[in-house]
Amino acid sequence: MRITTNAILRDYKSNLAATIDNLNLSRTRVMTQRSFNSVAEDPGSAARASQLHRKYYKIQDNLSMLTDIQSRQDGQEGALTQVSNMVKTISEDYNVQAMSGDKQTPETRQTFAAAIRQYQKSMVLSLNSTYEDTFLFAGSDGKNAPFELSADGKTLTYRGINVDAPMNTSDYASLTNLSNEKLYVDLGMGLSLDEADQVVPSSAFNISLPGIKAIGYGQDKNGMSNNVVVLAGQLVEALEAKNFDADAYGKLMNKFKDLSTNILNGITDLGVKSEFLTTTKDRLEDADISIQEQMQKVEGIDPAAAITDYMWNQYAYNAALKVGTSILSPSFIDFMR
Repeated sequence: MRITTNAILRDYKSNLAATIDNLNLSRTRVMTQRSFNSVAEDPGSAARASQLHRKYYKIQDNLSMLTDIQSRQDGQEGALTQVSNMVKTISEDYNVQAMSGDKQTPETRQTFAAAIRQYQKSMVLSLNSTYEDTFLFAGSDGKNAPFELSADGKTLTYRGINVDAPMNTSDYASLTNLSNEKLYVDLGMGLSLDEADQVVPSSAFNISLPGIKAIGYGQDKNGMSNNVVVLAGQLVEALEAKNFDADAYGKLMNKFKDLSTNILNGITDLGVKSEFLTTTKDRLEDADISIQEQMQKVEGIDPAAAITDYMWNQYAYNAALKVGTSILSPSFIDFMR
C-alpha cells in the first residue's frame, strides 16, 4: 500500500489538533480544579452536580436565615431581661422601702413614685425594641410599635387594645388571640402544610413572641390587672395618694411580684429556643460539609493527577511539533544557496 505525502500530512494535522485539544483540556482542568467545565463533557456528572448545587444553596439560605433569627432572639432576650431587671428593682428596692416605717413620709413616697414612673416608661421602650426595621414584640405585625402608654401612665394598649380588658369581653378574646400568634420560618426541617393549608408546627420554627404574652393582660378574679406595666402605674398612684393605704399598696406589691414570674418564663422559653437554634445550626453545618464533599467527588479533581496529566500532554505536544519537522519533504529551496 502506497502512503502519499498528502495522506501523512493530513494524518499529522489531525493528530496534532487532537494533541492541542488534550493539552487545552488538561490545562483548563488544572486552572479550574474541575473535572468537567461543560455539560457535554460529562452529562451524568453534570446532572448530579446540579442537584448537589441546589441542595448546597438551600443549606446556605437556611444558615443565613438561622443567623438572622439568632440575632433577633438575642434582641428579644436582651429587652425582656431589661424589663425583668426593672421589675426586680421595683419589687426588691422601692416597694420594700416604701412600706418601711421610717420611709413612710409623703416626700419619700413621691420620690419612689417618680422613680417607678420612669421605670414604667422604660419598660414600654424596651418592649418596643426593634431589630433592623422590625418590632421584636409585635407578633405578626412587626412594622408598627406594639405598645403605647398614655401620658398619665394609667392605660397601656397593645396593637390598639387596652391590655387591662376584663375577662369575657371581646377585647380580652382579641388579646388572647394576639398572644398566641405564630410566625413560622423554614430552617430546613421540611416545611409542610396540613389539610387546612396551615403550617405544621413541627416542620418550621416559630419566631413570634407577642409582648402581651410576656408581660400579661386582662384582670384576675379580684379585678386586679395582670399586666406588670399597668400595675407599675397603679403603684405610682398609690404612692402619690394623699392618704397612703399601706394594705392596698401591699396587695399591689404582692401581685406585682407574682407577675414577674411570667417575664422570667418568657426568658426561659427564649433560652430553650436558642438551644434548639444552636443544635439546628450544627446540623446544617454538618450537612454543608457533607454536600461540599459530595460536590468535590462529582466535579472536583485530584490535583496531583491533573498536573501529571497536563505535563504529559505538554510533553506529547512538544514531541508532535518535533515529529512535524521530520515528515516534511525537503524542497528545491532547501538546496539553494
